[in-house]
Amino acid sequence: MAKKKPAAKPAKAASAAPTAHADGAPGIDIGLSAGERRKIAEGLGHMLADAFTLYLKTHNFHWNISGPMFNSLHVMFEGQYTEQWTALDEIAERMRALGYNAPGSYPEFIKLGSIKEEPGLADAADWREMVRQLVVGNEAVCRTARKALKTADDAGDDPTVDLMTQRLQTHEKYAWMLRSLLQ
Repeated sequence: MAKKKPAAKPAKAASAAPTAHADGAPGIDIGLSAGERRKIAEGLGHMLADAFTLYLKTHNFHWNISGPMFNSLHVMFEGQYTEQWTALDEIAERMRALGYNAPGSYPEFIKLGSIKEEPGLADAADWREMVRQLVVGNEAVCRTARKALKTADDAGDDPTVDLMTQRLQTHEKYAWMLRSLLQ
């Protein structure tokens, strides 16, 4: 049963008009303060870093799977990394809508992410180890999404709440499906 939403939050006091940019573009005035937008964008940056790392790992395993589970896992991993690629764009574009640049380099993703690379799969990795790492990675993305969702929900940022809810549903399902292969 879904938890009941609390009564509407009191209206925020009117703030000064957003500062226009030097080029004449208006400032951002979407009903969230600059501080709220910054905190939400920071959470989305962590989410983007974890989601990109998981995408890369999933794509790597798609390329390098072998053995008796080749066909089924090759197809499964392809479906997952294809969906994840689209989601990366949505997360980055939400950051831009909030007025912040999205991280987009390996050093930034390493700094912001919680998913660490695990060495030792370059030769002949067992499919079970690949699946285990993807379960762990999907669960890490879920934890990061929950943090970003809470920050967005506290600020009343429904579009980000919706995006993080979608990501949670997807990554929880991926973790369950992958874990089922190991049971």
